[in-house]
Amino acid sequence: MEFSGFGEHAIDFFDGLEADNSKVYWEANKATYQQDVRAPMVALLADLAPEFGEGKVFRPFRDVRFSKDKTPYKTHCGGVVEQGRGGGAFYVQVGVEGLLVGGGSFAMASDQLARFRTAVDDDRRGRELEKILAKLEKSGWDVRGDRLKTKPRGVDPEHPRLELLKHRTVYAAKVWPPDDTLHEPGCGERVLTSWRELKAFNEWCVDHVGVSEKPWR
Repeated sequence: MEFSGFGEHAIDFFDGLEADNSKVYWEANKATYQQDVRAPMVALLADLAPEFGEGKVFRPFRDVRFSKDKTPYKTHCGGVVEQGRGGGAFYVQVGVEGLLVGGGSFAMASDQLARFRTAVDDDRRGRELEKILAKLEKSGWDVRGDRLKTKPRGVDPEHPRLELLKHRTVYAAKVWPPDDTLHEPGCGERVLTSWRELKAFNEWCVDHVGVSEKPWR
């Protein structure tokens, strides 16, 4: 199946799921999810695989074990290409907010965070990341991530890259609200162009964060 856009009822499905996040709604509308959301996402990742590698579609079920929010289903569908969790990822998501594309280190285990901060602290590698992120922001990307409110322990408060060192995760994201292109082949072009813009960032993450040596819970 060649990607030609997400189905016409994709956003309606997620709007309904946000209003009624229940097994009853899910079972009644599962066919719409499969046809208008999941199948196109699989096709999109397959189209991108020759350039970026094999991707996977995330399960629609939320992990509620450690969450106060016990709603069972995600109100989006995400797809990812990554070598290992946290070590640089190409991400795409369709949901209530429309199309979201992202890349970087969305999660870091303790060993990954240590490598990240060592690299950011280094003048050459740290400045390289600063330039990469500045270029992305200039192109309309939003640099996000979980950040400490204060400086990390042992870091000079006058460090030139203090704000980057506060990051516990770091990634870039770009969002297109629901529009006609979401349901057309042009949606695939948006993702392709965006992922190409993220290559330098993800290469930095692969080189300086890498895959965790510790098992994720």
